[in-house]
Amino acid sequence: MAILTAKDIMTPGVVTVPPETPFLAIAHLLAERGISAAPVVGPNGALLGIVTEADLIRRLAGADKPPMGLLRQLFANMNRLADRYACSHGTTAAEVMTTDVITIAPETGVGAIAETMEAHNIRRVLVVEQGKLRGVVSRADLLRVLVAPQAEAGDYPDERVRRAVLAAMRREPWADTFYTLVDVRDGIVELHGFSRSPSVQRALKVLAEQVPGVKGVVDKTQPMPPYLFAGN
Repeated sequence: MAILTAKDIMTPGVVTVPPETPFLAIAHLLAERGISAAPVVGPNGALLGIVTEADLIRRLAGADKPPMGLLRQLFANMNRLADRYACSHGTTAAEVMTTDVITIAPETGVGAIAETMEAHNIRRVLVVEQGKLRGVVSRADLLRVLVAPQAEAGDYPDERVRRAVLAAMRREPWADTFYTLVDVRDGIVELHGFSRSPSVQRALKVLAEQVPGVKGVVDKTQPMPPYLFAGN
């Protein structure tokens, strides 16, 4: 089964702005297009940064922010304060944009994309190739992958399916191929032997269901006896 990549699910033709765009024009652009961010690109198409709704709100909020007290100034990070001031008082895309942009390559798999979004708590990630913007992948794009009809599983020999399930189990530290046996009959996977916990039983069923050719999973494992735990 081919792994979907950013190139397969990204939205090309992203709405961008040049660095000299006034921040009010960007605000109008986001509102009119119903989008939450606009990448900032240079004349040669190179990605420079991104202006998000949060950047614009920070720009508006900074206008009425009271001066910082002397005590806080003594312990503050001056570079961070300077960056924050530029973002909150700037008037162009170059001045208010976020430059520390999380990007991915076009060949990045959907699993890695989801992990990147979760790790950085972001709603979108830009697809960049050789420094130039190629598209954007949003959470909505990932959700469409989840709800898309899955390709119908083919008929594979039972022994091939069994080996594939065992190989998948060996890749997971919680799966035990010593005490848990796998049998396949007419595409139905049967799990025999022992499992360490109900959580492992549930995860093994999910794991087997993901293997191409599997038509069903029957869990016949039993809780692992205490004397087997003692030997581990």
